[in-house]
Amino acid sequence: MELFKIDRPDTTIVEALQDKIDNLTKPKGSLGMLEKIALQIGLIQQTLQPALHHPVNVIYASDHGIADEGVSQSPKEVTRQVVYNFMNGGAGICFLSRQHGFELKIVDGGVDFDFPPTPQIINRKIRKGTRNFLHEAAMTTEEMNLAINYGADIVTDCYNEGCNVISFGEMGVGNTAASSMWMTCLTRIPLFDCVGAGSGLNSEGVKHKCKVLEQALENYQGNGTAEDIIRYFGGYEMVMAVGGMLRAAELKMIILVDGFIMTNCVLAASKLYPEMLPYCLFGHCGDEAGHKRILDYLQATPLLSLGLRLGEGTGAVCAYPIVDSAVRMINEMDSFKKASITKYF
Repeated sequence: MELFKIDRPDTTIVEALQDKIDNLTKPKGSLGMLEKIALQIGLIQQTLQPALHHPVNVIYASDHGIADEGVSQSPKEVTRQVVYNFMNGGAGICFLSRQHGFELKIVDGGVDFDFPPTPQIINRKIRKGTRNFLHEAAMTTEEMNLAINYGADIVTDCYNEGCNVISFGEMGVGNTAASSMWMTCLTRIPLFDCVGAGSGLNSEGVKHKCKVLEQALENYQGNGTAEDIIRYFGGYEMVMAVGGMLRAAELKMIILVDGFIMTNCVLAASKLYPEMLPYCLFGHCGDEAGHKRILDYLQATPLLSLGLRLGEGTGAVCAYPIVDSAVRMINEMDSFKKASITKYF
């Protein structure tokens, strides 16, 4: 596996950042989460004047072998159909990206379809979908390493194009099932508490999904390490996101985290490199069962709670204006001294 050099942000600057925030023309702490976000971003960027440049949302897409077991409401062909919807600008993430000024990058990491060559899709197809982890490992070690590398390299491209704030999305029928497996194996939270409706299963569908995943757990013969869990149960798009997050942390970029699947990608990435967590801002808490539990496990405070469960990066991009407001606060508000206002706390 590719090695990353990720350092926790140097906390020497925290005192100066907090002092600047506390001396803006407002009661101390009165802008709540905006103050905490500004402090985190200033810490990441090691400056009292943080800035956001060229935001990008990267969507990794791939199919999952486990989808053959009926663990999703959606048939497998929906993956390629939704990718075309991304390309045509008609998906949820498309209007949000337009609204908030995000560049959208679409990556084919393993969709079970041959897209014609087009500049709208970055072709990093490893295989036409993962294997069915009910019976065998979803991917080989070589494929996992390739997915990590591909995901990381795309983030390097974003960075070289001027991006310093990045979010990740996903498309792949069956990926809530894979995420549930990562969650239960990497946290020891009971599987039942990790499994939800995904794209719309009813109660009987959720029971069937849980039964299939329980059997997959019983069948697993790996060594139980984080790396093996990631390989055995993951999707190519998920592992690419892990690689992307690790490279973003290495480059000291701000990582905006989306929903259940991407939060589990943060979980997986942090099991490999715990130092990556300070670079993450969690966009929202969604309605997928298990999302709040995994956020609590990571001791993460989400910015929004809007009942979202679409994926694609929508919750992360939707939260971006709050992050922008935090940066504007620390840069554009006057201090008591500059405004000649008596400090009133």
